[in-house]
Amino acid sequence: MTTLFINKKKHTIDVDPEMPLLWAIRDIIGLTGTKFGCGIGACGACKVLVDNVATYSCLTPVETVAGKNITTIEGTTENLQLLQKAWEEFNIPQCGYCQPGQLITAASLLNSNKNPSDTDIDDAMSGNICRCGTYQRIKSAIKHTAKLKNKH
Repeated sequence: MTTLFINKKKHTIDVDPEMPLLWAIRDIIGLTGTKFGCGIGACGACKVLVDNVATYSCLTPVETVAGKNITTIEGTTENLQLLQKAWEEFNIPQCGYCQPGQLITAASLLNSNKNPSDTDIDDAMSGNICRCGTYQRIKSAIKHTAKLKNKH
């Protein structure tokens, strides 16, 4: 038995400890916002926050995150909520498939860097692929969110 704390809820599941967190989240717990993209940690569609740090859930065995705080796109954090509003304002989603991972990565960046430079944003977001090419709008939305947060 493995206990996962996902979006502030306790889930005790009986799975192979080596099962990728992605499959536990999607197939066992039923939260389908986190996406499968490549399975090798190259595209970023599967990212979740583990203790507020963006993590590839396709590469992370459930045993390594037992007892840690996991946030998926269905969860809430201050940065995630602010970024979701900015995503709408800057009209970022097109096909939308990569957006959960993009938002999670952006939230992780703002968790660790309250005023990221363009280079900081490029570096942090480099592990996320967007087939629709909305990278410049994503960068603008992150900068906008950081500016809003820094006013308070």
